[in-house]
Amino acid sequence: MTEHPRPSGRAGCAGCGGVVGLLATVLLVVLVVGVFLVEDQEPAEERVPVPGDVPPARAVAVHDLPATAESLAIPENHLEGYVSGARTVSAEFPSCNLAWNTLAGIGFIESHHGNYGVDGDSGLIIGPQLDGTGSFMEVPDTDDGELDGDTEYDRAVGPMQFLPESWGIYGAGGDPHDIGDAAAAAGRLLCGNDRDLDTAEGWSAALFAYNRSEEYMVSVRDAAANYALGQPA
Repeated sequence: MTEHPRPSGRAGCAGCGGVVGLLATVLLVVLVVGVFLVEDQEPAEERVPVPGDVPPARAVAVHDLPATAESLAIPENHLEGYVSGARTVSAEFPSCNLAWNTLAGIGFIESHHGNYGVDGDSGLIIGPQLDGTGSFMEVPDTDDGELDGDTEYDRAVGPMQFLPESWGIYGAGGDPHDIGDAAAAAGRLLCGNDRDLDTAEGWSAALFAYNRSEEYMVSVRDAAANYALGQPA
């Protein structure tokens, strides 16, 4: 019986060396491509933590509207409305010290600067019927549906979410769906009762007058503080 030589370990797998080489080449390509992809990615922008101060810091004056709107992720027309609203109210209430970023903080929480709650048919922002069901308070109609289209119950309207009755007090004959008019009306509400928004007591009381909720006040403060830091809410 002829004894066949046993294959050596290296010769026992024909072509294994070629497969290993191919795998090594593929791995190298993957690593190189991965490095380029990582280098091409934009680094994650670091956010500055907002302080818990009340009132939030005042944002700097807006000199370049398009650039500031882009950096803060605020629609340009809304940023212009907050700035003009604060200017209007400052002339009417010189001792109130209303900053535009407080109005912007409210606008962000109420409608994300006009992006949330838009009615598909009318293109307007009209809140749900305040009929007392669920978590909603009951507010019977006060304006014969003139502003909100509802003759049974009131609904909050516009990007700053005004009730028709409140709009009658603070709207100065303007349009609640116009962000400039709405921001000015919000400022008038905040500055009522001789409040000074440069003080913790005055700013907190102003926000409670807008919406009596601690969570709401903190949310607006955080948004306004972000804008003061030059970053989106």
